[in-house]
Amino acid sequence: MKINPLLESDFYKQVHWNQYPKDVVKVVSYFTPRMSRLKNLKFATDQDKLIMFGLQSFIKEWLIEDFNENFFNRDKAEVLKEADRLLDCTIQCNCGTYRFSELYDLGYLPIEIKALPEGTRVPVGCPMFEISNTHPDFAWLTNALESRISAELWHTMISANVGYEYRKIVNEYYEKTVCGGAARKALGDFSMRGQESAASAYKSSAAWLLSHVNTATVCAIPYLEKYYNCSCEDEEVGFGSASTEHSVMCSNFAVDGDEDTMITRLLTEIYPYTSFSMVSDSYDYWDLVKNKLPKHKEEILEHAKHKNVMLIRGDSGDPVEVVTKTVFELAKWWGYTVNNKGYKVLNFGLKAIYGDSITLTRIKEIYKILEKEGWSVENVVLGVGSFSMECLEDGDKLYPYTRDTFGIAIKATHVVMKDGTEHFVFKNPKESTFKKSHKGCCVVLENQNGLYCHDEMNFADTYSPANRMEVVFKDGKMVKEYSLKEVRERLWDGKFYE
Repeated sequence: MKINPLLESDFYKQVHWNQYPKDVVKVVSYFTPRMSRLKNLKFATDQDKLIMFGLQSFIKEWLIEDFNENFFNRDKAEVLKEADRLLDCTIQCNCGTYRFSELYDLGYLPIEIKALPEGTRVPVGCPMFEISNTHPDFAWLTNALESRISAELWHTMISANVGYEYRKIVNEYYEKTVCGGAARKALGDFSMRGQESAASAYKSSAAWLLSHVNTATVCAIPYLEKYYNCSCEDEEVGFGSASTEHSVMCSNFAVDGDEDTMITRLLTEIYPYTSFSMVSDSYDYWDLVKNKLPKHKEEILEHAKHKNVMLIRGDSGDPVEVVTKTVFELAKWWGYTVNNKGYKVLNFGLKAIYGDSITLTRIKEIYKILEKEGWSVENVVLGVGSFSMECLEDGDKLYPYTRDTFGIAIKATHVVMKDGTEHFVFKNPKESTFKKSHKGCCVVLENQNGLYCHDEMNFADTYSPANRMEVVFKDGKMVKEYSLKEVRERLWDGKFYE
């Protein structure tokens, strides 16, 4: 839907323009994760930090592209008519749409954003970015943008956290059991069909790709290329994979009367020079693994000569049992070698895969079983689906991911008056300690213990060279931006590609 972006808000945002104190010329607000509902859980560590990611794409997509296309570059009369019609019919008070006319005439978005570098893991209680107006007539604009900012960013950031948490587990077991394997290729995102929307899916998968390179979400790649200065032609932005699904496996069975014909076609006709995964549970998974696959050993060997892998994919039953047992069964007829760390690796050409349903609990269980039985974890490829992008499973409890998981909010903490006086703004409800806001302007500093916030500052103090928040957007234009490679390297201390 294409609409004036100033209307992409909660209704009550449309009436705040005349509720601020008279003669206010600047409002300063901060986007802050105020708490963590996941801290100290058994199956999630370091959940007292939130990854800074998605602001750059949001600025380019909404504050620049959307405002230009659907506000500044439209016919003024059309813009005002749209706002008047909608607000007059739906909210029974003066919404001051003359301010839309004034902004249109100004010709640019008078907003400045200072932000921490993307890829930074930000402690709870520390602002991630600051937003303020740059023109004295538009103090109302700062928090008028809050609804869309919040709606766009919280899930993207949490998905970045999800990907980071999985990658830490992969790194741990790859370090123990794998020789020369690429940990960034061990897991894939399979969540698109279960996301809230297509836009949510590609932004979530883009966040996943900060820690991994495999995804089933095609649009995550052009999204990162467009907004994070990268190209899939020149670098590992992200990879998809060839895979069957039940519609093709069952269709071929209906026509051929067996599964063997399709296995032969995949190995010798369709993908003779390409790795692929084959969903294998359409009828009797263990019969296929134990009895049917061995009949195709020569075809698998020929396929493997070209350094290709055939991944045997279970898609029903207990994922932990299916994945680990598949490795053990394949070894009985396919054999294995032992790597320099003393762990067994299936002979080249076969691996086990489970396409989604792999929670943090399950990946740890799978890896622990493989390690205990002397197997390298590189023998399996695992997929993370929408459940894990939307909810944390911790033992027998579920913790859904929402904006409130990290208490994310944008709060005004400072105002400047027409005469130049500055006032600290804050909230401190007795009934809720985590809702206590910062007071005055904030700077984010760093010492040997990491990032921390110092508030009760005046606005000029926010330009201190010591402030880790830097100007990234001002008056309709990007001032500073990052590449995907820079974000990954910052998040992983230069070790993403190792």
